Amino acid sequence: MSRFAEKYKSEVAPALMKKFNYSSVMQIPKFDKIVINVGCGDAKDNTKIIDNVIEEISLIAGQRAVPTYAHKSVANFKIREGMKIGVKVTLRGERMYEFMDKLFSFALPRVRDFKGINPNGFDGRGNYALGLKEQLIFPEIEYDKVDKIRGMDIVFVTTAKTDAEAKEMLSLMGAPFAE
Repeated sequence: MSRFAEKYKSEVAPALMKKFNYSSVMQIPKFDKIVINVGCGDAKDNTKIIDNVIEEISLIAGQRAVPTYAHKSVANFKIREGMKIGVKVTLRGERMYEFMDKLFSFALPRVRDFKGINPNGFDGRGNYALGLKEQLIFPEIEYDKVDKIRGMDIVFVTTAKTDAEAKEMLSLMGAPFAE
């Protein structure tokens, strides 16, 4: 069991139970999954770009990433239905906790002028979305092998009913929220 999974069971769950006065342990919110998404608008011209992004995201996540496809044709963007336009990976279980540990402990502190993550990234239903401007902050990415700096979206999906529960859960796990 990873360090963060152990931390959730031993520290976070009891603290949430106490703070929100749950009557049953089944009411304690849990992390469901983490979804990492990279949109590649320039992939319409060169299909090799998607392969490079899949390799990078697979290294970061520790799990094979899959391409995402356009659902509609958009003439202004020169995109046809079925074209590969992005990459995503969904992490659950141990890999999810390992990625969370890597993100909070190593990657986010490497961001230049880092003052904390935005506390307004909640959706009203207990899920949190975070955007990163570059993939270089992850230790697995070698600077010399990167063809282009790309941003990514990271979404923490939880079973929390409210944003307050989700924020407290993320804070207890070590998420560095800005003041």
